[in-house]
Amino acid sequence: MTGSNDAIEQELFTLFRRSQAIHITTRSGDIRLDRSSYGILCLLDDHGPQRLGAIASRFRLDPSTITRQVQAVERAGLVEKSVDPADRRASLLELTELGRETIAQARSHRRRMLDAILAEWSPAQREEFLQALTRFNSTVDGWIEAGHIPGTVSEARAPGTAAPAPDATAHKQQRDQ
Repeated sequence: MTGSNDAIEQELFTLFRRSQAIHITTRSGDIRLDRSSYGILCLLDDHGPQRLGAIASRFRLDPSTITRQVQAVERAGLVEKSVDPADRRASLLELTELGRETIAQARSHRRRMLDAILAEWSPAQREEFLQALTRFNSTVDGWIEAGHIPGTVSEARAPGTAAPAPDATAHKQQRDQ
């Protein structure tokens, strides 16, 4: 397994580097989106208005970090805060019209790039890649949610024994709810 894991680790590093290159070329008109801005806009586009705490929780970041990131997209006019009708003491973050247009353009650009990159792949190869990425992300989410840190030994386990792998399907269902 170690040989495979060595190669997987190297390929993941390459994927992250390549993903960054794709991200750097993502522009929406005159607006350049950094990774955090893109992530916030995607979350709001996919799931609607959110409280800052929910965004921080979704990205597993400290609320102060999300507050700074939100301030940047708010200054750019891409999001706005409104009163949460469920709790008037809280506020919701939602996309502005400019934010909706910006994220639509950025996503369209990225998807066109993926179409070009994967042009020689068959539909079956694309589906297989999607399934592998989905399973990997679900597994990582499960490990994070369970509090596991790969490469360490939990006090609840005997030294040298592996932690049980979480059920990726159950975690994906929880994540998607």
